[in-house]
Order: sequence, then structure tokens, then C-alpha cells
Amino acid sequence: MGLHDFSFYDLINRNAIAFGSNICWHEVDDGRRVTFDDYKIRVDSLANGLSRIGIKKGDRIGVMGKNSLEYFLVYGAAAVLGAIILPINWRLSADEVCYNLNDCQPKVAFVDLEFQSLLEERRDELPSIESYYNLRSDNGEALPFSSLMDGTENIVPADVKSADGFVIIHTAAVAGRPRGALLSHGNMVSANTEFNYCMKLTAGDVHLNLLPLFHVGGLFLASSTFQAGAVNLNVSKFEAKGAAKLIQEHGASVLFDFPPILDSILTAAKEAQYNLASLKAVVGLGTKDVIEEYQALTGGRYYALYGQTETSCVATLGKYSDRPGSAGKAVMLADIRLVDDHDRSVGIGDVGEITVKGPLVFQGYWGLPEDNAYTFREGWHHTGDLGRFDENGFLFYAGRKAEKELIKPGGENVYPAEVEKVILQHEAVAQTVVIGVPDPKWKEGIKAICQLHAGKTVTSAELIGFVGERIARFKKPQYVEFVNELPLKTDGSPDREAVKSLYGSG
Repeated sequence: MGLHDFSFYDLINRNAIAFGSNICWHEVDDGRRVTFDDYKIRVDSLANGLSRIGIKKGDRIGVMGKNSLEYFLVYGAAAVLGAIILPINWRLSADEVCYNLNDCQPKVAFVDLEFQSLLEERRDELPSIESYYNLRSDNGEALPFSSLMDGTENIVPADVKSADGFVIIHTAAVAGRPRGALLSHGNMVSANTEFNYCMKLTAGDVHLNLLPLFHVGGLFLASSTFQAGAVNLNVSKFEAKGAAKLIQEHGASVLFDFPPILDSILTAAKEAQYNLASLKAVVGLGTKDVIEEYQALTGGRYYALYGQTETSCVATLGKYSDRPGSAGKAVMLADIRLVDDHDRSVGIGDVGEITVKGPLVFQGYWGLPEDNAYTFREGWHHTGDLGRFDENGFLFYAGRKAEKELIKPGGENVYPAEVEKVILQHEAVAQTVVIGVPDPKWKEGIKAICQLHAGKTVTSAELIGFVGERIARFKKPQYVEFVNELPLKTDGSPDREAVKSLYGSG
């Protein structure tokens, strides 16, 4: 361990001393409460067990399960050994799950009981995985999680640098192929520091941990809470009325919001007359009406942000009330420049591509050197997103570059190209363009505009079901519109901008 390095395991050791007997994790499902010093003991024990089965620095560990204490322990144990966590989005289809696993070739996998049959059926397609372990329960067909708890004697932490990889999170499938974004220990500690400083998180806070730990928002707010010495109040499944009740009963003060999370909690709280006054800080991408209702009801603060997996979740952050409609200002550890297509800086008020540099920028896409060279050109991470600065330095998001067309229903990332590829597999569809449209529930919805082959028919419901059977169901369109002809460019390809203008109002 270098003199100037600081890993997630260093943070675990620090917190065991600084906050030892304080509760760090409260498992709502079964009532377990774990202190910071007990968390370190469990992490060391699990790390010893993983070391015994051959896990070493740089090895990948797959995890597919709902949020749980065991899930967070795996993150900690990996930090001890310098292994890299590969969290799998359990909402993906079986084909997508297998692709992400094979892309990074984990040596071992931890799997919840409810997902074990999926991986068991595809076991022959996952040659890198030598052993499977139960995650939340030892009742599954996989090896017992408890069998890896091997005591804390003779623990030998690996030499882990701040820049060493810690977690690989697959982004949406650009051009039909997901890319694994490698985030380091330094990325995590830097992002945690930003959230804690800006949102004023302290050891007295309680984070209602709703977002999954495979999601950069869920992982980084959970780890920020841990870094602050606060409590992670963990739920394995979101339910609005239950969340509102937990906020009242446990004094939850912090959560991460993607539409319609906060809206549904506010609605449930009003119906059941739950008191949400403890909820002092919400961060996310909420809509104006919901944000203002929350602030009026609780007196709490809503923090708007801009970020992506590749910037460790955050690049700008600020109180919504400081400049409504903006994404806040650049955080302390991010330098942001807006550039044109020739990487020249644009003026105040002009729209340009958001580029970022600093310790929040990820280490690169796993196994994709050409993509990395392009993304990191000129010494800046090119996000593919567009924005403009006002005269006071607030960033206003302005959409996405054509090369990185992206739709975000409820905080998930969906590339139109991936959905279009599946739609075109239907025998009735000749051409299609998939776009994002305003949606009252998800903020942004997925709409497919389709031109059918002559003499062929298919209903909207049939086509939506067709897509949902082949890729993750959150990627299927909510809306389908059939047209006689799609507007075309001179080369005969669909004119995406014209389609947006004609059919993108909602």
C-alpha cells in the first residue's frame, strides 16, 4: 500500500476506529444491525475465505442479487484483496447477463436464490466462473456464503493503489454493445467526498438505501453514507408506502431519487399520513413539480446533479433552489469544459459537449483500448452529452450528441440503437426509429416509430411484448406509432431529427 494511496479497505479500517460501535448497516428485511467494527471483522473473514479459494488482486467477482448486507460485504472483501467487483443488473435478459459476465470473465459469482436458475441454465456458456456462492441466503443450490467466512487471523491485504480497479459497471449498449466502465478506489473515495461535502452528510444521517447496488447512484450514495459514518437503512425491494413508513419510523434523512421514486413516496405518505420531516436531503433528477412539493412538505433540500457512470456518478451538484432547472456547478474535484466538434471551448451561454477531467473520471472501458483513446482524446473525458454554462457557472443540460443518443426512463440508460436492433428482428417491421419522449411517470419514455412491410401487420402490444422477451423489460417501448413512411436522409437512412420533430412531443 503506497504512502499516498487510499482504498475502500483503508476507509473500512478508518471507520472501524472512528465510528466503531455505531450502526453502519441496518437490514430492514430481517432486522440485522451491524456496527462499523463488526463490518470490518466480517469483511476480513470473507476476504480470508476468498483468498483460500484463490481470489487475488485483479480477479473479477460477479454479483447478481438484491441489496443486502452480504452484497456490501463482498464489496469490502474485494477491496481487501484488490479484486474487482462485477455487479450484474438483475433486470437484464439472460443473454444480456451472459454477455456482461463473459465480457469481464469473473472467477467466482455470488447469486441470490431467485436468480440461480437463470445462471444454472446457462452455466456452460460461462466458462470463467469456477464456483457459485449463495448471496443473501444459504438455502440455494450454490455453495453456502457462510462457508467463506474464514476468521480474521493472518489477514494479508493486497497492495492496492488508489488508481487500481474496484468495480466494473456496464453502461447502456452503445451501438448494440454494453461497455464495462472500470472505476477505481480513488474514484469512489473522491465521489463520496463530493457528495458528503455538498450535501452536508454526517454520522447522524440515515440513508434509505433504495437504489440497487449494481447502479452507480445506489452504490455511490451507499458508500458515501458509509464514508460519513452514517447508517445505511437497506431495503431489498422498493415499495412506496413501505419507504414512507421507514422514513417516519427510522428518521431517514437522505435518499437518491430517479423518477418516479420521490413522487410515489410523497403520494403514499399523503394517503397514509406519514411524516417525512426527517428527509432533509434528496439528490437526483426529479421534475420541477415533485421537487417543489417535496421542499414545501418537508423543508428539505433537493440537490440536482449531472454525472454518469464514467464520472463516478457526479460532475456537477448543487441545491435545486440555487438555480432551478440547472444541474448545479462543477464539484470541487472536477474541471469541466464545453467544446465544439473540434474540441474548441465554446462561450458562456453556448451549447457544447461536456468534457471532464480530474479524479472522478473513470479508468476506461474494460478491454476496449480504441474506445478509450477516443473518449479520452485531448486529455479530457468526452461524455457525449451537451450542456451550456450560464454567467454564474451553473450547468444546464442540453441533450446528447447524435453519436451517443440515449434515453433515460426512470434513471436507467437505454440506447435507441439496441432497441431498434431488436424491433427490426420482427418480420413485420421494415424500418424503425426509437426516440425518447416526455413521460409523466418516468420523466422520459421510450417511443418506437415503425414503418411496416407491405401487407404485414402487428399491434403495438404485440411489438412491445416481442421486445420485452428479448432484452431487459425496462428497455421495451412504452409507446409505438405506426407510419406509412419514415422521413429519410439523402442516403436512404431514417432522418432521426425529422422523426423527433414529427413524433417526439410525447
